[in-house]
Amino acid sequence: MSNSTDSKSGDSNANNCAVATSCPVSKAALWTGRVLSTLPVLLLVMSGMMKITKNPQVIEGFTKFGFPPGLEVSIGIVELVCTVLYVIPRTAAIGAILLTGYLGGAVVVHLRGGEPWFAPVLIGVALWTGLVLRNPRLRSVLRW
Repeated sequence: MSNSTDSKSGDSNANNCAVATSCPVSKAALWTGRVLSTLPVLLLVMSGMMKITKNPQVIEGFTKFGFPPGLEVSIGIVELVCTVLYVIPRTAAIGAILLTGYLGGAVVVHLRGGEPWFAPVLIGVALWTGLVLRNPRLRSVLRW
């Protein structure tokens, strides 16, 4: 029993931030995180809207990769829902996890089609870096 009391009283500041509602974060880290988060969000929103509006380039790409007609709208909706979850601070972590899966699928499609695959990877890296920089609780969990 004394072990649990000792561990509670001996927590470091990083551990306290993991359960606290707010932890100090530098303005530079916060704004860098916001910028790094905004760039991929804008790309994902544009991409999702192009799918929903059935942009001719999107239709051509989906046909080239062998996707059935009409699937672009569903994929666009999934992309936008995941992006909205990422933008909301309370659900940002689950949004990042879902977008990681989405972008992983994009990497596979590009690899299979013999096209450059690094854009979805870079978007994912920017998403996670931005989230970690702007979310002090996530930083404390990752000990970064």
